[in-house]
Amino acid sequence: MRTVLFVVAFALAAVGYAADPAPGKLKGGEIYTLPQWFKQSFLDFPEDVAEASKHGKHVMVFLHLDECPYCARVLKENFVAGDNRAFMEKHFDVIAVNVRGSTEVTWTDGAKYTERTLTRHLRSHVTPTLVFLDRQGEVVLKMTGYRDPHTLRVALEYVQTGSYREQTYAAYVAGRDKSAAYVMLSHPQFQNITYLKGYRKPLAVLFEDARCAECARFHEKTLAHPDVIAEMKKITFIRLDTDSPRPIVDLEGKTMTAGQWAQALKVSDRPALVLFDDGREVYRAEGILYHFHFKEALRYASGGYYKQFGSPGAYNAARRQELLKQGVDIDYSE
Repeated sequence: MRTVLFVVAFALAAVGYAADPAPGKLKGGEIYTLPQWFKQSFLDFPEDVAEASKHGKHVMVFLHLDECPYCARVLKENFVAGDNRAFMEKHFDVIAVNVRGSTEVTWTDGAKYTERTLTRHLRSHVTPTLVFLDRQGEVVLKMTGYRDPHTLRVALEYVQTGSYREQTYAAYVAGRDKSAAYVMLSHPQFQNITYLKGYRKPLAVLFEDARCAECARFHEKTLAHPDVIAEMKKITFIRLDTDSPRPIVDLEGKTMTAGQWAQALKVSDRPALVLFDDGREVYRAEGILYHFHFKEALRYASGGYYKQFGSPGAYNAARRQELLKQGVDIDYSE
């Protein structure tokens, strides 16, 4: 009898073990150090803006997350080395804010936040996020995610020259140089659809152009990943060349070019992903996303998860816990 009880107990333990896998692991994070030349601020932004203005500078807020691979790459290519570093040191006071930090912040309007709640106030769901302030402390440009050095330089000059007083960032970018850096690449999941009036199903629109320095690498590293391809199959996915004169019909039935649609959507940088469902925008990302975040962005729209979660950030947090609990490793690397 004791032997039977032992066998049953062992079997139940084995079943319990099989049903409760070891937690998954987070992989692909990258440890980085913030540059010493960043302003050592008390996070009193009215004071910071006044001091920057006194010296003819603008304030740039660098919202970051520990071990964020996009943050590490932006810092390495722009803030540590490269031509942009000297330009930023001369024209900007850069102030770091940790999106999960608890340090008290006084924002430009005098309101009090912690670093974490300020991040929510600024509607930052992606790191890094760069928030540029004018001489009165108003936000004049917000950039989310990784940007290559050339693209970031355009944004820096837009703010430094005060061009935000005269035109939108999208219009400023459209009027810049037209030197080609990329030849359009195809993909087996791209669908040749240009008539979108009344389209209600989940839709992914990828905007590219010939000046996109990162698009070839984006195709090679992200769009070719098996996990991404699997999610692309679940959604109508179209790629539009914003240099093309070919007319399209947007979701509202307006006829225009892809470039005009991008400007109407206020999409400035390339590549840019805009996700729609039920005829409305539910997500966007300008600049590259690595494979994990890209596939989850598609799932966020195609699975209707935007209806359940108030923001991409809330979805990502819940999805991360779900996968880890299932024993799935999450790789944030490129």
